[in-house]
Amino acid sequence: MTDFTKKVYKATLSIPLGQVRTYKWIAKKAGRPGAYRAVGQVLKNNPYPLIIPCHRVIKSSGELGGYSVGGTNCKKKLLELERQISKIVL
Repeated sequence: MTDFTKKVYKATLSIPLGQVRTYKWIAKKAGRPGAYRAVGQVLKNNPYPLIIPCHRVIKSSGELGGYSVGGTNCKKKLLELERQISKIVL
C-alpha cells in the first residue's frame, strides 16, 4: 500500500457520519491537491468499503460519482441511511 493510499484512506475515515466530502477535498488532505482522479482510483479499489466509508466521497459538482459496491443507487441509499442515523445519534 502506498503512502498516498494510506493518506486517502485516513482522510476518508475522518468524514463524519451522514456527511460528504469531495474527491478534491480528499486529495488536498492527502497532500496532493490536483490528484482527485487518483483519489477516485484509490477509493474504487477500497477493499474495506464498510470500514473506510468511500460512499461519503462525491464529485465537486455535487454528483455522487461512482461506487464499486452496488453502484450509485447503493451509495445514495447508504448516505440517506447515515443522514437519518446521524439525526438520532448526534
